Amino acid sequence: MHDIHSDKILILDFGAQYTQLIARRVREIGVYCEIWAWDHDPAEIVRFAPKGIILSGGPESVPEPGSPRAPQVVFELGVPVLGICYGMQAMAAQLGGRVEGNHSREFGYAEVRLTAPCRLFEGLAEALPPAPHFGEGESWMGQPELPAVAAAAQPVRLDVWMSHGDRVTAVPPGFHVTATTESLPIAGMADESRRYYGVQFHPEVTHTKRGTEILRRFVVDLCGCATLWTPAHIIEDAVARVRAQVGQDKVLLGLSGGVDSSVVAALLEKAIGDQLVCVFVDTGLLRWREGDQVMATMAEHMGVHVIRVDAAERFYAALRGIEDPEAKRKTIGRLFVEVFDEEAHKLQGVKWLAQGTIYPDVIESAASRTGKAHVIKSHHNVGGLPERMKLKLVEPLRELFKDEVRRVGVELGLPHEMVYRHPFPGPGLGVRVLGEVRREYVELLQRADAIFIEELRKQGLYDQVSQAFAVFLPVKSVGVVGDARAYEWVIALRAVETVDFMTAHWAHLPYAFLDHVSRRIINELRGISRVVYDISGKPPATIEWE
Repeated sequence: MHDIHSDKILILDFGAQYTQLIARRVREIGVYCEIWAWDHDPAEIVRFAPKGIILSGGPESVPEPGSPRAPQVVFELGVPVLGICYGMQAMAAQLGGRVEGNHSREFGYAEVRLTAPCRLFEGLAEALPPAPHFGEGESWMGQPELPAVAAAAQPVRLDVWMSHGDRVTAVPPGFHVTATTESLPIAGMADESRRYYGVQFHPEVTHTKRGTEILRRFVVDLCGCATLWTPAHIIEDAVARVRAQVGQDKVLLGLSGGVDSSVVAALLEKAIGDQLVCVFVDTGLLRWREGDQVMATMAEHMGVHVIRVDAAERFYAALRGIEDPEAKRKTIGRLFVEVFDEEAHKLQGVKWLAQGTIYPDVIESAASRTGKAHVIKSHHNVGGLPERMKLKLVEPLRELFKDEVRRVGVELGLPHEMVYRHPFPGPGLGVRVLGEVRREYVELLQRADAIFIEELRKQGLYDQVSQAFAVFLPVKSVGVVGDARAYEWVIALRAVETVDFMTAHWAHLPYAFLDHVSRRIINELRGISRVVYDISGKPPATIEWE
């Protein structure tokens, strides 16, 4: 069995919005990495034993007193270091260079010229001469003929993404300038003898055309990491760890039908078979026929032991008369725990509760000062159950990003439609029926939403948008059905495009497509007389209506 954690990269986070993207790119290359706060305990960094370290960007200004710096141990481990944006500036300041504040920020596309040999950029274009490979104790300063060789070659130009205010104005001793732009004399620097590299641009974002190649050069060629981080190896490792962790004990999982819990179920079934018991609470607030789909996929196709609890009437009764969105959320969450708790107590010999914690949850929940990762976010609304039931936690996905969870799900044999389904809120359609939730409203919404999603799939648009759904509006609108005047409900359609769901643009779906969906909803659903399309971005609007 492969040790998929043996070759690893440490990313020290200075607070950049792109830090998790760096980690995702490194993982996509096939190398395990972790994100720790910039002020992490140096002793733990030594014990972690990374084969390379990446210093992230950040919002602070290096010349400002008290601005963050990398622990000195980073430069004492003898491993390659890559500074990105703020990380490059911090490295320069700490190693004897000079950084100055810049009153005009540079944000957006830029063209970088690679002006000198650098192993980090090797292979990006034939116009670059071979980079120097120094022996121990040698440096750029000991190779006076190389700058002339570099100057004779035509500089390679790269399209990159910039986002910075400060700039390095003098490189530290032992470094040389590797890249420039029209407005930035030092856009890259390197000390080949110590394998220290800095880039002012962001190789992790897709706007930087050959950014992944640069990161691959760093983690694979310069750090010497083997590309062991693959879905097949991740599954192999997770199965072995789960078996060692739970032994012959029974494990309980709250199955929601979402991606995370479905992948956990498939993974645990592979690891421990009939020791896994899943409880699926059908709240009546799921998508059209979703309960049946979950049972068909997990119980029949995957062979998972699933107990289905039909609690729809209890949820509708509890939500009667409640219009406030937050009150609805709390009611749904409280009742879910209550129903799940009742079913869990009927089971004998269960000692573990499985949860779909993923790596971004761990990062967000970790204390910055200590870097200790402790999850404080509840998942699938069963956060209080371990304490009340005296259950121990098993979290097989806690090292994975969402995109990795999806790839593992496909590798495990879950249907593509389930694994790559659009996000769905925890309270379900309870927050997509505006105002009071009634069964008749939910049923209309389920069918309208199903028509919208069906047509998106038919036209090949489903995977082109990040999230799409219908909303039931509790207002009546005048319409004409046949020769009669109708006074019926309104459905809103929502589709957005986004990278991180922090901001989003409304999707510009074809007019003919929207017209077809609208006609189908009005013609097929008695009670709907009008369909509208939401063209609000985030911000100012949120993606969900409630």
